[in-house]
Amino acid sequence: MYRRTFSLAALAFAATAFSAAPALAADELRVMVHNSFSLPKPLLAQFEAQAGIKLSIIKAGDAGEMLNKLILTRAQPLADVVFGIDNAQLVKAQAAQVLEAHGQAGVTGSLQLGPQVVAVDYSFVALNYDKAAVAKSGLPLPKTLEDLTQAPYRNWLVVENPATSSPGYAFLLATVAGMGEEKAFDWWARMRANGLKVSKGWSEAYYTEFSRNGGSRPLVVGYATSPAAEVFYSKEKITESPTASLFLKGGVFRQVEGAALIKGGGHPEAARQFIEFMRSAPVQQALQTSMWMFPLDPRTPRVEVMRHAPEPAAFESLSSEVIADKGSQWVSRWTQVVLK
Repeated sequence: MYRRTFSLAALAFAATAFSAAPALAADELRVMVHNSFSLPKPLLAQFEAQAGIKLSIIKAGDAGEMLNKLILTRAQPLADVVFGIDNAQLVKAQAAQVLEAHGQAGVTGSLQLGPQVVAVDYSFVALNYDKAAVAKSGLPLPKTLEDLTQAPYRNWLVVENPATSSPGYAFLLATVAGMGEEKAFDWWARMRANGLKVSKGWSEAYYTEFSRNGGSRPLVVGYATSPAAEVFYSKEKITESPTASLFLKGGVFRQVEGAALIKGGGHPEAARQFIEFMRSAPVQQALQTSMWMFPLDPRTPRVEVMRHAPEPAAFESLSSEVIADKGSQWVSRWTQVVLK
């Protein structure tokens, strides 16, 4: 259940380390991915056999860190194709001119990311709650984000820092989209006064602060698929998840991620084949329980455990242009309001 966290402080060192890497062989397709990328080895081997090329998977940290590495090394690309660029980072990637148009006229669907990034999967950042801890508290589940600012819910929520965490950033964007900028930051200020806990990343929030894993917080910013993962990875056979998602207005953000050709990369035909491979039926089926994302292709059957991960009826959205224009300002303002 590793999710996307990153450290901006490590970027300069990482760029130096990557740029010093030796050149790969001519028969290798270099694929840069975020650390949550995971597919069954037989599927990857099948692609290699069909495409006649060996895959070199380069894990580059969180999706945001990965994009920054692409930007820092664009003069000498580290890979030929990238997977994990999402709708929150799309305009930044386009502005940096690190991606190449894929030229696949047959790519269609309702969740598209434009002419350069081919959408592959999606998920939702939302609140997860510990059923046992909530029941023990004797309090009803909050019905709105505003409820969480009230005294009975003091010290309930742990969030990830949006400056160092993708889900934290997505949740911040959701609050701004759902409430408007001024009301959102007023909410954040009142949450701070009501005992809000901030963690660097998802792993720390979920596995240390969340009451499900021995912490004291019944609520955590997580993913809509996390309750299904709880069942899938449970050491004991269980039929219901010990956690569930809470879809509150201003607290749900849809993340769409995809694959793209890297400008200046090699093996363009094999790279296009890899993009098609990521949208193939076997991969769309497998990524549900390997990367805990929803398949983009609506024809893909949902695996049984995904019944524990219902999709929200509504979610917040912001255009990629607005995110690119305002996102960094909102993170800075959040830091001032919540941490300082």
